[in-house]
Amino acid sequence: MANQPVELKRMITAKDTIGYALGDASGQFIFGLIGVFLSMFYTDVLGITPVQLALLMLLARLWDGINDPIWGAIVDRLKPTRHGRFRPWVLWGSFPLAASAIMMFSNPGWGNLNIVWAYLGYVAFDMSYTVVNVSYGSLASVISPLEDDRASLSGARSIGAGLGGLPAAVLLPMFVFSKNAQGANYLDGRKLLSCVAVLAALTLVAAFASFYMTKERVAPPAEEQKPQLKKTFRTMLRNRPFLMMCLASMLLIATQMYISPINSYLFKDYFRRPELITLFSVFTYAPMLILLPFLGKLTRRFGKKEICTAGALFGAVAYAAAFFLRTENVYLYLGMCLLSGLGLTFFIMEVWALATDAIDYQTLLSGQREEGTAYAVFSFTRKLGHTAAGSGSALLLKFIGYDGKLAMQGPATISGMYTAATLVPAITMLLLFLVLAFGYPLGKAKLREMHEQMDARDIELGKINLDAKFD
Repeated sequence: MANQPVELKRMITAKDTIGYALGDASGQFIFGLIGVFLSMFYTDVLGITPVQLALLMLLARLWDGINDPIWGAIVDRLKPTRHGRFRPWVLWGSFPLAASAIMMFSNPGWGNLNIVWAYLGYVAFDMSYTVVNVSYGSLASVISPLEDDRASLSGARSIGAGLGGLPAAVLLPMFVFSKNAQGANYLDGRKLLSCVAVLAALTLVAAFASFYMTKERVAPPAEEQKPQLKKTFRTMLRNRPFLMMCLASMLLIATQMYISPINSYLFKDYFRRPELITLFSVFTYAPMLILLPFLGKLTRRFGKKEICTAGALFGAVAYAAAFFLRTENVYLYLGMCLLSGLGLTFFIMEVWALATDAIDYQTLLSGQREEGTAYAVFSFTRKLGHTAAGSGSALLLKFIGYDGKLAMQGPATISGMYTAATLVPAITMLLLFLVLAFGYPLGKAKLREMHEQMDARDIELGKINLDAKFD
């Protein structure tokens, strides 16, 4: 009987789907702030230089190299509470996450020592985010083991992330800028902090809703051997799908976290229309809502890898076109952003399902459930992408001569902003296409073969506990 496929109906409910979406919205209320405003807050409000900012991001990631895998291993070894294995940490970790966000966007008025405050706030946030994000990312694999369910959860997570990022990207640009005596726009730190406090409160509300609405269904057997880190990492080095998905996701997050802050500078200084940062965010993420009704049909018809690969190439071409056009028409530029967002949306919405497939392949290789550790490593590589975006954009600002103390930037700096805002994402999206097309092996046919092997060995479906006593 062990080799007979197990037929299971869809397990997740609308409540699970909404709750899981709210879980990522909770984290993105704060993470979206970082993507849009943190770089400008550090350079223009705290007076931190681009080089200091780049170093801060780099050192924080070195700590993540220790912090993330340790937390993943800890959460894999902890016994499930009556609320489950991962859900409680999503809720409990949201409290320090909200508090550290307020700290991170506060100005202590220390002058040259503001850099010390920046380190304290950013590291506190980063550690809190690790607890929440690793636990939340691992949650999808225990809500349901079924591919269709996980694809739905991945889409829900992407929608939740988009909704969570909307306040920072769409609403805040209309409230947090003021004009100086020369009539130039500048980021008002006091206004920004008030908005951060509101978003921190929403973080707690969304985290509680996610905790209440989701349910863990896949429980490890009582006699399961505890994962061994050395063995787990050795297996990961043989897991090509996992390695390639880490690289692809790193490129995705680097692109996303790069285009938001660099375009904030672009709209403020090149187009001189900072209020249109709102439209930029809408045009970049609106394709999610447009494509959502068709995503399931497209993935079943062509496969997840296949549509993500095509979308990455389309996005690269759109940004390359914007680079060569070098337009001063802000609305034409926004149209190019809409096209690039259309291409990237497929991978944004399917990345979590693809990551879960790669972690399943880890289970196939090792014979053990190691969601927490595997997701922690995956999360760390995404943070490397975040670092590349943060440090890279800071160094590019230094290279083109940006000075946050100036009311108006020089012509060469403004021209350099346009090049940085278009050429760099064109290159990263092209690299993403190459990794997906030629590196990631789990296409539609290969993925079906993998799940057949897992069913036959009872690695996953044999461990489902539909009567789990989790609340």
